[in-house]
This record gives sequence, C-alpha cells and structure tokens, in this order.
Amino acid sequence: MNLLVDIGNSRLKWATSGPGGLAAGSALANSTLTEESLADVWGGIPPPERLAISCVSARRLAGITRSVAGRLWPGITIIEAKSEAEAFGVRNAYLQPEKLGVDRWLALLAARRHYALPVCIVDCGTAITVDLIDERGQHLGGMICPGLELMKKSLSAGTEALVYEASAFAVGPANHTGAAIYSGVLSAAAGLIEHVFSAQPEHCQLLLTGGDARLIAGQLGCACRIDADLVFRGLSLLVE
Repeated sequence: MNLLVDIGNSRLKWATSGPGGLAAGSALANSTLTEESLADVWGGIPPPERLAISCVSARRLAGITRSVAGRLWPGITIIEAKSEAEAFGVRNAYLQPEKLGVDRWLALLAARRHYALPVCIVDCGTAITVDLIDERGQHLGGMICPGLELMKKSLSAGTEALVYEASAFAVGPANHTGAAIYSGVLSAAAGLIEHVFSAQPEHCQLLLTGGDARLIAGQLGCACRIDADLVFRGLSLLVE
C-alpha cells in the first residue's frame, strides 16, 4: 500500500493506493494543520511502503507531512513530485518546465494514462486552471484565473458595498447582491471553460477535477467528465 498526498492552496488531501485501487481519506484544512492533527488521522492506517507528495502550498506543510510519516513509519520511502520537461509520454509546454504547477503536471500525466486524448483538463480549486494536451501527449499550455471563492473575496476586498457571502443561490439574474455575485462568478468560470473548450478539436474530451468541479459542471453547456482523483492518479504513477 502507498500513501498519496496532495497539498493544495487550501487543503491537504490524501489517499491510499493498492491492488484495490484508490481510497481517499478526509481532507484537512491547511490553516489548522499540525503534526499532531495529521498524526491522529494517519495513526490508524496500515503502514505504507511509499509516500508520494504533491505540494503547491507552503513548504512548511510538506515538511509537516514528511516529519509525521517519518515518525509513524521509520524508513518509509518519500517521493516529492516535481514538474519535468517530459515524463510518462507527456511533454511539458512551459518554457521553464519546473514552473508549471506540480498538480497540473500530475493531472496531465494521469490524463495521458487513463483517458483518450486530446483532453482539456480543468482544475476547479482555489484557482481555476485549464490545461490542454493533444493526441501525441504534447502539453499545449494553459490558463489560470481565480477560483469561485477567490473571485467573491476579491470583490469584497476591493469594494465598499459588496460583502462576501458563503451562501449558495439559484443561478440567474438576481434581485439582491449576494445572489448576483454568486451567479456572476459561477457564470464567469463556466464561460471561461466553454470559451476554451469550444476552440478544441471535435473529439477532445473535457475533464474536470477539484473541489468545485461538480458545481461548475452543472453550469456548463457542454458534456464533461469529473475525476476527483486526477492528481492522485498522477501521483500513483510515481510509486508504481
């Protein structure tokens, strides 16, 4: 059994992988993560052979992860994923390949292994990222914009009258500010995805992942697939 850890901008997500496939555990908020809280969560799982880490957040959190793993399972093999120019049949489009977010790189690797290409990959997390990969495994580049929560919070931070609300509302023209913001940011995200995807070849697949994937998918006017474990699938390639 292997342990896979995806440290995003807001949460630490983890899963185990083995002959039975992937089994995701409960995510932990980065803001409250400590060695003690992580050790409590992992203390009851069987000892893994290897730990693979993807981290786009503070390096401190990767350090906590390594420290807890070493304490619970002395001698465990630890692999920290890094973006590369080429791996597993995927070629990175970035001028500086190491600058591509490692979660985006792992999603590309997983799409190459598990889906028919070409694919448009959208990670609907703290940031919304769009990456394109053609039928030869060539990454064609990507786009980044704020995620739903960041869009709402930026309006609150940048204006006097627009107050942040966490509530959900019906999507459409609204008769109060909270609902208008909710509809606006969700429609903006859907519009970006549809705009990019409409320019792709007819046989291209649209693949969504990330915490807001299901919410955004409900607003799209095009077919898509949701794979919540895409980054984990990329990490699992590193420990095979």
